[in-house]
Amino acid sequence: MNAIRPEKIEGTETETVDSNLAAVTEVEAGIRDFVRNDIAYLRRPAAATTDAPPLDPSAEATVTNVNSLIQRVAGTSLAEIENLISELESLRDLLHAEGQRVQREISGYAQLSQAAMKSTRMISDNVAQWKRAADGLRNS
Repeated sequence: MNAIRPEKIEGTETETVDSNLAAVTEVEAGIRDFVRNDIAYLRRPAAATTDAPPLDPSAEATVTNVNSLIQRVAGTSLAEIENLISELESLRDLLHAEGQRVQREISGYAQLSQAAMKSTRMISDNVAQWKRAADGLRNS
């Protein structure tokens, strides 16, 4: 990128930039064409290459080795992904079961707390009645 504003570029500088840009574009196009022509036979499916001349035995062996390597790596990765998915599903089930257990425990504690409060209130009321009865006996 050029940080100079276009209105400050003079005629000779513009021509230089244009010629450099054209040269870079031409080189990039040449590289793209070379790469496409060099590896195009590797991307063709086996059925489409029946009309094409046979591959060099070393190139064919290389392609076969690369394909088998990719299949082994992909197979291992897929197996690991499947194992991870099954582990995550079992963890999800475990967390769901634990969540339900915690809800049951909390519900049990809430019921126990309410029962304890009722018992405390009843004891407090009974103690207050006994105290009033004792105060009434003392005053009489």
